[in-house]
Amino acid sequence: MNALAQLGMVSELPSNIQMSSAPSSSDEDRKDYFVERDGMKFAGTHLLVDLWEARNLDDPEQIDRTLCEAAVTAGATILHSHFHHFTPNGGVSGVVVLAESHISIHTWPERNFAAVDIFMCGACDPHLAIPVMQRLFQAGRVVVDEQRRGRVA
Repeated sequence: MNALAQLGMVSELPSNIQMSSAPSSSDEDRKDYFVERDGMKFAGTHLLVDLWEARNLDDPEQIDRTLCEAAVTAGATILHSHFHHFTPNGGVSGVVVLAESHISIHTWPERNFAAVDIFMCGACDPHLAIPVMQRLFQAGRVVVDEQRRGRVA
């Protein structure tokens, strides 16, 4: 957390990005961002996306732009993003922090592989982010594992 604070990446106060009106202390006025789909109520959809035989895995600025575009396409609200470029292999690790959660990526250019983590709550559709990423990474094989997090019994 200290490293993020030094970079100015830590918010000092909780964000009110999800508030539709003036803040209220009443529990009845709080909006529930859980999702109801197929008769199930849950916090959000979590996609683990493996991109094999991928390209363009070593440019943090291009990856940042693409993941931000993917977030917006999925209906998410971007709060901030941060990416790190590793040497000597050129891999990139980074995250786009969303009001609805996050998109993170770790790339291995030497293996033509990227691991992407997409978690979104609310009305967002994380599946819409995949074609946007595929346009940049041009993966020969895309493997997606979906989990519904925070399932209510």
